[in-house]
Amino acid sequence: MFLKSLTMKGFKSFADPTVLEFEPGVTVVVGPNGSGKSNVVDAVAWVLGAQGPSTVRSGKMEDVVFAGTPDRPALGRAEVSLVIDNSSGALPIEFTEVTVTRTLYRSGDSEYSLNGVPCRLLDIQELLSDAGVGRQQHVIVAQGQIDQVLNSRPEDRRAIVEEAAGILKYRRRKERAERRLAATEANMTRLQDLQKEVRRQLRPLEKQADAAKRHGSVAEELRSIRLYLTGKEIRTLETAQAAAKEQTLETNAEQ
Repeated sequence: MFLKSLTMKGFKSFADPTVLEFEPGVTVVVGPNGSGKSNVVDAVAWVLGAQGPSTVRSGKMEDVVFAGTPDRPALGRAEVSLVIDNSSGALPIEFTEVTVTRTLYRSGDSEYSLNGVPCRLLDIQELLSDAGVGRQQHVIVAQGQIDQVLNSRPEDRRAIVEEAAGILKYRRRKERAERRLAATEANMTRLQDLQKEVRRQLRPLEKQADAAKRHGSVAEELRSIRLYLTGKEIRTLETAQAAAKEQTLETNAEQ
């Protein structure tokens, strides 16, 4: 795996589209002071995912966008594309060439893409970390960085060694999994609390429902009793009416 080409447009001093072609082996970029040699290295670090402005020697990240000159206006965005030859299959992707592109607008909005397909920065970082080209940018060694590493805290040196050994990506994935697990557990706790509250509110409602059921049963029983008494009263009246009619007939017969 090696860098095949680097395209810069609107990045720092490269206002016009500039393409640098690389070959396997050692490539040396030479030129007088102020010709943009350091900006080439900054472009590589930036497209690989550098997040701190100081990483690309800027006060703020928007400073990487071409600021303009007396002869030409400032541009609205900076874009860098890095083509990686993946013929060796070092990157876990089916393409023999991988193009990583990063675009930053002066408004602060940014975009990333892999082979022209929009993606997240995390997708790029995970892909590159599998080949040892990760977020810590240990593949780019600036002046004085060796002394900085030697004088850094043990945990910082450990992170660099872990990334170089391919361990850091698994640690990052573990940390993300632990954060997702913690968030899930927090959601479970909230759901359990909500469930308890719902149950607490259900108790008086259940009592009201039971009372309503009992009221319905009593009302039905009362209706049955009323129907029974009404029927009995009707039968009594019918019997009395029949007896009165019979008595009337007997009286008429005697006369």
